[in-house]
Amino acid sequence: MPAQASYKSPLHKMSAISKTALWNDSCSIEELTYSIDHGAVGATCNPVIVVDVLKKEMSLWKDRIVAMVREMPKASEEEVAWKLVEEMSAKGAALLKPVFDQYQGWNGRLSIQTDPRFHRDGERIVEQAVHFDSLAPNMIVKIPVTKAGVWAIEETIYRGVSINATVCFTVPQALAVAEAVERGLKRREKEGKDISRMGSVCTIMVGRTDDWLKVVAEKEGITTDPGYLEWAGVAVFKRAYQIYKEKKYRLRLLAAAYRNHMQWSEFIGGDVVVTIPYKWQKRFNASDIEVVERMDRPVDAKIVADLSKRFKEFRKAYEPDGMKVEEFDDYGANRRTLRQFLGGNHELFKMIREFTVPNPDA
Repeated sequence: MPAQASYKSPLHKMSAISKTALWNDSCSIEELTYSIDHGAVGATCNPVIVVDVLKKEMSLWKDRIVAMVREMPKASEEEVAWKLVEEMSAKGAALLKPVFDQYQGWNGRLSIQTDPRFHRDGERIVEQAVHFDSLAPNMIVKIPVTKAGVWAIEETIYRGVSINATVCFTVPQALAVAEAVERGLKRREKEGKDISRMGSVCTIMVGRTDDWLKVVAEKEGITTDPGYLEWAGVAVFKRAYQIYKEKKYRLRLLAAAYRNHMQWSEFIGGDVVVTIPYKWQKRFNASDIEVVERMDRPVDAKIVADLSKRFKEFRKAYEPDGMKVEEFDDYGANRRTLRQFLGGNHELFKMIREFTVPNPDA
């Protein structure tokens, strides 16, 4: 085993000594390059991320956007925007291709998100997922865990496309995803189709689980130890992980939406993915948090009991039968996140409008 001094950072050490895989929660070339240097084996892209990248790296993309507008004279701003999402994703995928080859498809993927406007239309999700899969051999396609999305996950897997389930905050959602993936894989196996290089994941947006309970606490006037609310997403993730292990599902859990270090440090050692934004990677790498395996350590039973007692919304998230698939679309964290993703769409379209219809008064 390498000496402690040989590790570049805590995240690099985690990647080197455990099964826990680091992904970069951005397709920014600068940020992804840093992340790969510290052990990252994957990355992600969506309209919200593209907006952030353009705000930081517009100089790298301005000429290309101008060229795209010229090359697509009949395209709407929405079509140009999604073409840009595809090109950014393809560039990130190219950086990760050596990792993809090394891990034979299990890692080294660029996660690209389907259009959130399709969250109620499974057929359009599948159509776009298949298209995105054709952009590079190491794409993984993000599909929301809505009622339509669960159906789309099975069908997309059946068509040989690896998926990253997103807009997911609860154990019931994670289990519905796993079962849909298994159904899709079994359909392929029954027909003799290859699954050897497929590598799907199910995201649980742990920080957004916490965020929703904090909103509920304010709306309903619930008082609890404020520290307990920092553990809700961790508790949900760990419970889902134990069930995944017991049932031997053929996909990994992925932790996203960071709000505190436990949403990284408590998952070290698990056969999971942690997809961490650049600013949080820098923060964790500058910390003195000990890199030790904690994934199998349960969350304090007192915390789980208190949250379960006070919050119906936590019980929905934590209990395997807390919600049915038909209820996913109405879960508060689901609605809040879809609205943000839809807002990201509109912000990106507005940025592209400055190229398709430049402001004459500027």
